[in-house]
Amino acid sequence: MQEPNRQGEVWVFAEQEDGQLHDVSLELCGKTRELADRLGVKAGAVLPGTGVGELPKKLFAHGIDNVYLVDHPRLSHYQTLPYAKVLGSLIEKHRPQIVVVGATAIGRDLAPRVASSLRAGLTADCTDLDISDVTDPKTDTEHKNLLLQIRPAFGGNIIATIVNYDQWPQMATVREGVMPLKPPANNRAGRVIEEKVEIDDAAMALKLIKRHVEQKKVNLKGARVIVAGGGGIGSKENFKLIYDLAGAIGGAVGASRAAVDGGLIDKDHQVGQTGTTVRPALYIAVGISGAVQHRAGMEESAKIIAINTDRDAPIFSVAHYGVVGDFKQIIPMMIKAIKEK
Repeated sequence: MQEPNRQGEVWVFAEQEDGQLHDVSLELCGKTRELADRLGVKAGAVLPGTGVGELPKKLFAHGIDNVYLVDHPRLSHYQTLPYAKVLGSLIEKHRPQIVVVGATAIGRDLAPRVASSLRAGLTADCTDLDISDVTDPKTDTEHKNLLLQIRPAFGGNIIATIVNYDQWPQMATVREGVMPLKPPANNRAGRVIEEKVEIDDAAMALKLIKRHVEQKKVNLKGARVIVAGGGGIGSKENFKLIYDLAGAIGGAVGASRAAVDGGLIDKDHQVGQTGTTVRPALYIAVGISGAVQHRAGMEESAKIIAINTDRDAPIFSVAHYGVVGDFKQIIPMMIKAIKEK
């Protein structure tokens, strides 16, 4: 465990694949900038990979001051051990006070291994981060400027705020889509710090023989309009109406966990705490009761329309417009009106 470095930077792990930065890394650049400003320190990003020398410009544009670049042929594709060695060794060398990682498949693999090797604290799947003074109730000691790591707990029924009094660096993984992607300031400049990390054969315990990337069937995060169906849709046959409405309005098809668990649609379409967090211009929730886990993934949508037979369904508490009735009658009327217009 490292001693607290109160002057250390705030870092983000810049996840990239095939030379493209992951959206969640860019989202976290904005939050990293915000936290660094609150603490009066620099914002940094660790960027491992091969031939990624053009990416720092994009990180600077999203608020980063210093990019720690590790360009190595053995980092061409993500593997746990070499990437953990890079991030862990740079943390030990530069001693940032906060490190945030996107809660992607890669981030969820990487962050716990690094935290464990450093004997640091790690909070997973955060939905917000903040800075505050905190008093330890056991010792009545006040700690200045700690990272508040905020995440749903107990199945999403409560929101927990977690702090690390003495485990440094303070580390957190953050869910995709919960932080707004701020517009880039392309005139921003920063400093590229080229780092050398020895990656020996021991760190390459697995040999990559063949790599196959399966594309997602739906891009919910990039959709401006989403029509989502819930368990109340009842059957795959009825779900065709959701596809029809999405097609008519030019939107993507989403779903609640109940619909996915019920076998009505694939998990790629799932919106919510255990699915994808979205912020479309329009979200139409059909036959979705609105459990807190689902609302956590869509309540930041610009406009929400809910269609449900239960006028007391929780989904109406976050909807801008609500329709109480049978979707099998309402959706055909909506499609007809859209086509006529």
